[in-house]
Amino acid sequence: MTSTSFVRAGALVAPALLFGYGTLRLVDRSDGHMDKGAWMWNTGHVMFFIAMALLAALAVGARARLPLRAFGNRLAANLAVVATLVGGLAFLWVITGDLFPSFRDTAPLPTALAVAGNAAFMLGLLTLLIQLVRAARLPAWSPAAVLFAFLMIAVSLDTIPVAAVLLFVGLLPLSSDRAPLSGSGPRLARG
Repeated sequence: MTSTSFVRAGALVAPALLFGYGTLRLVDRSDGHMDKGAWMWNTGHVMFFIAMALLAALAVGARARLPLRAFGNRLAANLAVVATLVGGLAFLWVITGDLFPSFRDTAPLPTALAVAGNAAFMLGLLTLLIQLVRAARLPAWSPAAVLFAFLMIAVSLDTIPVAAVLLFVGLLPLSSDRAPLSGSGPRLARG
């Protein structure tokens, strides 16, 4: 897979999977409790797992779209990718524990690491999106939509379907191979 494929899959498929997860979660809870281990729980969590993996891959692909000539910009982009990947790994660890209670019991992720992972994931991805805005490869409203989606989920997991739509809107410009917004510079510059 190319970096463009990673970005396109993350931008288009990850929000759709998050929407599916959030919707299944709401339906599962409609009777007042979650049926852990039932098909809606398992299907939703598999969708969530794949979505998070795709968003982590999107971060790697987004970094490849940045024209990183200055050392500081390269360092910030590389740290943002590492933060997103580490945070994504924390998400995947927790989701695996939700799917397999024996894994959670054997290798629990400490709450502090889970919280730090969530923050690292969001900050890393937002940093890359802001760098893409600064490089005129993404409209300024894009990271704002993604931030609002993240904040909605942080406030309540019941907002995941709506947040997934916002995430889709925010990431949609990344799904295109069009030239940079400024019209200058190479399309997939590597630094």
